[in-house]
Amino acid sequence: MSDAIEFNHLTKTFGDHTVLNALDFKIHEGKITTILGFSGAGKSTLLKHILGIHHPTSGQVKVLGQDLKNLDEGQMREFRTNFGMVFQYSALFDSMTNFDNVAFPMREFTKKSKSQIKEDVLSLMEQVGLDEHAWYKLPSEISGGMRKRVGLARGLALQPKVMLYDEPTTGLDPITTHMVDDLIRRTHAAGASLPMTSVIISHDIAATLRISDYIAFLELGQVVEHSSVEDFKKSTNPTIRKFLELST
Repeated sequence: MSDAIEFNHLTKTFGDHTVLNALDFKIHEGKITTILGFSGAGKSTLLKHILGIHHPTSGQVKVLGQDLKNLDEGQMREFRTNFGMVFQYSALFDSMTNFDNVAFPMREFTKKSKSQIKEDVLSLMEQVGLDEHAWYKLPSEISGGMRKRVGLARGLALQPKVMLYDEPTTGLDPITTHMVDDLIRRTHAAGASLPMTSVIISHDIAATLRISDYIAFLELGQVVEHSSVEDFKKSTNPTIRKFLELST
């Protein structure tokens, strides 16, 4: 099994505060890996290293075989077209219609014609199950669940090799949470021929156990467990046992 992302002795400090501490683990290509942990464990900082927003204080991050520290600003911008990103609260452009939100990456990063962009956007919105009546509305005019669908369609706009999700079910009711979980799983399966690697930052253990292939548990800046879902459920690590018990 090949690896899409590698963290090699990754350390990140801010002043005298160490957020990531000599962290080592690999995210398998073509799989859904969820990074779990309590608040302040370093999950968001880890995500920003994958995106090249943060750079290691020491150690190395390799994504799709590329050492990110070797890329200049222009190369990094181009490299990020390999990523799709679904933000915690969707982070849509309020002044744009949902159609234009999905079209934005294509207009920004491709040379597709106007007609091709329209065709691709409508196909994506159908793929994520966005009702036709919502296509040309503003984000403020649709529900939170619908906004998640728009955010996912936008994340898929450039046919990414790596999909990143930052707390995708935060603030959603249980029914919408299940809908988003199913959507993530179906989206991943639809992209399996690429193959597409999905990385989820979460604290939602129930959702994680439902949709993940692998789970990495982050504590005090280190991965203390990285295993399949079934092995994770059997972990004897006391912190993980507590996390599992508190989430049931």
